[in-house]
Amino acid sequence: MIKKWYFYASLVVIITFLTLGFKPFNLETKPWFLIEKTDGSEYLFPSLDKDDYPESNKLNVPYTGNHLIGFKEAVAFKESQGKYRLVNSLGYMGKYQFGPQALRSIGVRSSKAFLKDPALQEKAFIALLSKNKWILRNEIQRYEGKIINGIAITESGILAAAHLGGAGSVKNFFKNKGNRFFRDAYGTSLRSYMKAFGGYDLSYIEADSNATIND
Repeated sequence: MIKKWYFYASLVVIITFLTLGFKPFNLETKPWFLIEKTDGSEYLFPSLDKDDYPESNKLNVPYTGNHLIGFKEAVAFKESQGKYRLVNSLGYMGKYQFGPQALRSIGVRSSKAFLKDPALQEKAFIALLSKNKWILRNEIQRYEGKIINGIAITESGILAAAHLGGAGSVKNFFKNKGNRFFRDAYGTSLRSYMKAFGGYDLSYIEADSNATIND
């Protein structure tokens, strides 16, 4: 009886030893790896404010707020609040509110297809920028950096104004030294677009008289 008791006692000790021997170590978790919050508030995104990036800052964080993507989204928000399917009361369509004439000029034949295709709308916006940049190339070269009737003239401001009222309206603006105020059917002025969308870097856009959505 005693031998059996020693046998079972020894068996328990051996099993206990083996169990403890294979127990995993406790790993120290780092706060940057495991987090409790899941709402995204713990992440830091690059600022769109130039003042947050002093010249002495050596961090490799690009400032992109005044580049093409910033210009596109700013115009889109003003035109439609970024809604691809929006059609206004005058029939202007999509995220950038294109009219039928502007669409035809860059090779878009189907308004219905255009309205249903976000990628096509993005290509159309770039194509129209390229076409207007070529049409207004002389005005950009001559007036960029100058002050016309209180408005600081920039390339992006000129192209935004052309998107609002057409390149011809922008040419007339400069011919009249900014004294004739073009407004669209909703009362939005050419001057307001030149001012609101000035200062963006659109050097990526190439001037092209034959720009189409197929480029």
